Amino acid sequence: MILIGYSGHGYVAAGILQKMGKKPIAYCDSEKKEYNPFSLEYLGSERDSAVSAQIPDKGFFVSIGDNGIRKKVIEALEKQGKTPLTIIHPDTSIDPSAFIDNSGVMISAGVRINPLAQIGKGAVLNTGCIVEHECIIGDYAHIGPGTILCGNVKVGEGTFVGAGSVVRQNITIGNNVLIGAGAVVVKNVPDNCTMIGNPARDMNKG
Repeated sequence: MILIGYSGHGYVAAGILQKMGKKPIAYCDSEKKEYNPFSLEYLGSERDSAVSAQIPDKGFFVSIGDNGIRKKVIEALEKQGKTPLTIIHPDTSIDPSAFIDNSGVMISAGVRINPLAQIGKGAVLNTGCIVEHECIIGDYAHIGPGTILCGNVKVGEGTFVGAGSVVRQNITIGNNVLIGAGAVVVKNVPDNCTMIGNPARDMNKG
């Protein structure tokens, strides 16, 4: 098992993999890390063709927290016929009717996913977040620790919902949106906005 990306997000991924019985043995990154808490072998950058050739077609996970970079790395590896694992901490509650893409999703400890929710490719559901019934989480979105998405919420591709945020039922959040930590979202959010506060407002509009 190989990690692509090895810093804070990678450490969480390594812990989940160990809980799943899939202990990582090596990592790829732009540089060798002095701090190596899981004692993994450094292979080099995944952008190096000689290194990417060592990455198994399915025995790897892209553990990069930045949504845009994670998307680029996954798509580049997919062009080589490689598919990242989806990793799920055993201490989660996932309704059987929920759909979780099998390519590069990370679901951390304490997450609850309720009936008919849908989780897209490369999405991150961080520690203890709640995804209520019929929510749709877009590809490469990131739902922060302790966030609550009420029923029928839609989160667009590449959107980051900060820790401890609350999103009211039936809200649609667009693509590439940043929701600040602790925000309370009570109205629909268009693409490419940065929302903060309670109630959440677009910080670029004062």
